Amino acid sequence: MTEPAPQESVFTYGAPTLKFGDGASDEIGYDLAQLGSTRALVITDPRVAATGLPERVAAQMAKFGVEAAVFEGARVEPTDASLQSAIDWARAHGPWDAFVAVGGGSSIDTAKAVNLLLTNPGELMDYVNAPVGGGADPVNVLHPLVAVPTTTGTGSESTTICVLDVVSQRVKSGISHARLRPMLAVVDPLLTVTQPAGVTASAGMDILCHALESYTARPYTAGKRKQPEQRVPYCGSNPVSDMWSERALGLMATSFRRAVSHGDDLDARRNMALAATFAGLGFGNAGVHIPHANAYPIAGQVRDFRPDGYPDDEAMVPHGMSVSLTAPEAFRFTFEASPERHQRAARLLDPDATDDGPDLLADTLASLMRDIGIPDGVSAVGFGENDVEDLVEGALKQQRLLATAPREVRAEDLDGIFRRSMSLW
Repeated sequence: MTEPAPQESVFTYGAPTLKFGDGASDEIGYDLAQLGSTRALVITDPRVAATGLPERVAAQMAKFGVEAAVFEGARVEPTDASLQSAIDWARAHGPWDAFVAVGGGSSIDTAKAVNLLLTNPGELMDYVNAPVGGGADPVNVLHPLVAVPTTTGTGSESTTICVLDVVSQRVKSGISHARLRPMLAVVDPLLTVTQPAGVTASAGMDILCHALESYTARPYTAGKRKQPEQRVPYCGSNPVSDMWSERALGLMATSFRRAVSHGDDLDARRNMALAATFAGLGFGNAGVHIPHANAYPIAGQVRDFRPDGYPDDEAMVPHGMSVSLTAPEAFRFTFEASPERHQRAARLLDPDATDDGPDLLADTLASLMRDIGIPDGVSAVGFGENDVEDLVEGALKQQRLLATAPREVRAEDLDGIFRRSMSLW
């Protein structure tokens, strides 16, 4: 009789070197010089470039013998076309031996893609996760990447993921590999003070969902023992990621509403920056699940929604907002897999919460979303019941994320979550 395969007993944990605090961004030239870098490309988007910050970061590198140039063409919510444009520009103006991303997750993800394609063979779609792309792994080591977030939420400065819209397929997908993780995350809370309230709200919901999804993800011990070559960055909830997620939720409980309504509150901004960092250190290893899988088709299939605080020249559903719109119903669905974790998460966000059932976390989250001005569900950003089939199809393409859910997720489950998320309150 064949012995059953042993259960998994190993989890992995990875993180960039972290430099946190007011003024930390003034030391990037020194940090790169210590690595022997001499020519760095600073990647940002037009709105962040208009603040002068990327130019300031580039200029201070000269004091340490690092020549720097600025590319300011990163697109908010990157597409395969915008990433290819950045890659082409970097190739034409290189060579580079380091990259610095200054901005939100869009700039950081653009820098990850540029770094990948300037150090490895092939085309962009070769590396995009299957079944959308080829799912190839990089074969060469990447150059050092320093990530300098100017928004609080994305967590991209800590993760191995690059997210993009694949326009021809009307779906959001990603590239995932440990080599994409930035070498250094420089988190300077002073850079986030100019975030508009709408951006703070959306990005903050990304923090919350990072923490909540990684905390409620399937345990790393679920399933059969993997071989070393089978291990992936998202290994499921584990003691280390749990610690970061819990701490992030506690900080958000006391600072999120304040940061949205009083953007000049430096203590709230510092706590939000710290929460974003902690949540990134958690989900970057445990993984995320249903809300993020659902977010990709919401963002990829948007028609004409234009959110407050973002560029109004094109339609978009910002990433954190798109993640949040089905989150309450997603956590109502996952409650039965781990009631105690859902209850613990809800009480970290609201110590006065009293209900113990499946509505506890869902209602706590929806109440917070209403307070900070997140739209009332999927219909509020332009979708209707007739769109559900396409949204479900797009979410089902995110099997890398759905595999991390604590319950099996079928098409009919996603259909119900989307329909119940048309209006949240």
